[in-house]
Amino acid sequence: MTASTHTAEPADFSSQTLSGWGSKPLNLCLTVGLGGLILAVVLGVVSGGMLRVTLAYLLSLLFFLSLSLGGLFFVMIHHLTRSGWSVVVRRLAEFIACGVAPLGVLFLPIVVAVLMGSSIPFIWNDAQLVAGDPLLAGKASYLNAPFFAIRCVGYFAIWLLLSRRLLGMSLLQDGSGDPALTNKLEGLSAPGLILFALTITFAAFDWIMSLDPHWFSTIYGVYYFSGSVMSFMAVLGILSVGLQRQGLLRDAITVEHLHDIGKLMFGFMCFWAYVAMSQYLLIWYANIPEETVWFKARQEHGWQYVSLILILGHFAIPFVGFVSRYAKRNASTLVFWSALLLVMQWVDLYWLIYPNFIDKGQFQSPPIPFVELAALVGVGGVWLGGILYFVGDKPLIPLKDPRLAESLAFHNI
Repeated sequence: MTASTHTAEPADFSSQTLSGWGSKPLNLCLTVGLGGLILAVVLGVVSGGMLRVTLAYLLSLLFFLSLSLGGLFFVMIHHLTRSGWSVVVRRLAEFIACGVAPLGVLFLPIVVAVLMGSSIPFIWNDAQLVAGDPLLAGKASYLNAPFFAIRCVGYFAIWLLLSRRLLGMSLLQDGSGDPALTNKLEGLSAPGLILFALTITFAAFDWIMSLDPHWFSTIYGVYYFSGSVMSFMAVLGILSVGLQRQGLLRDAITVEHLHDIGKLMFGFMCFWAYVAMSQYLLIWYANIPEETVWFKARQEHGWQYVSLILILGHFAIPFVGFVSRYAKRNASTLVFWSALLLVMQWVDLYWLIYPNFIDKGQFQSPPIPFVELAALVGVGGVWLGGILYFVGDKPLIPLKDPRLAESLAFHNI
């Protein structure tokens, strides 16, 4: 992907910060976030009870978590492969990865509710139900409240440790310029990626797949991972263009970097489709009732239209519209397709979560998502406010990264 070996002396980017924005954006995000959460609770209680509120909250958490985890993966794979092209956008990824911190705080109510015995939305936490269900009883050694809480704390602890450590050493290098820190970042990323793979896989099992504890798919973690990286690349594309239009990073991020961001987003979109199709075909081919029932719920009662929207909007239409070199190198088309794929990532999680409750008499048709949109604004406001807190007045580019000059001179073949 990288074609340039040019090593021109980089310009001084130390003034490229958000310090000129002051604290207003952070305060606005937190205020809007709090307002959105309150509105989601009120609307949810009025329209569908605590299950609706909890699912809308969980959906929003998983959506923004996918963006931060995609950013964390991007930073570590950048270091592990000694990538040169992506240095100018790596700091943005480091900031987005730190969004796991506010999400960890927001996840606490779910963990506390499970520990207090609530079975909303995780029915495996209903002791009476488990006692009368041999399959749930057989899974109780894994699906139980204390172990669930321990795993949740472990996931967020690992993600927070990795994201803060990667950002911390990167910022340290801004001051010292010590190239040995690059070697340390590479050394941290190797085991970090192994931990990342394990935690994102089991988190997807715990927080999405276990909503229907009778059903299982070993590819579920890869499915969530592929959507996470794709949606992060979409955010990175929008953010890069947005900052340039605010007069920032214009001399650093070029059309060549936007092109590569577009290529990675397109690639992971195709990977998501490949994983989704693989899962469907394996279950269709085996034709085992306890597996096919999961797709049956998504092929009736109006959910088949959501499935169709995903096929078209998450793959078929972007594949045709975004496949060209021009679409990836043009800022406006990149932003358009990025925004569409972000919406599709949200629709995908909506499709994964809600139909699990059809056989319990809930969501017999796709609910109009006004509660979910309120929760999206609420969680998103807190998530973005948390990221802006980490950004502060820090440089938006790794100032003294040894590969910065290579990144600035990067061009595609």
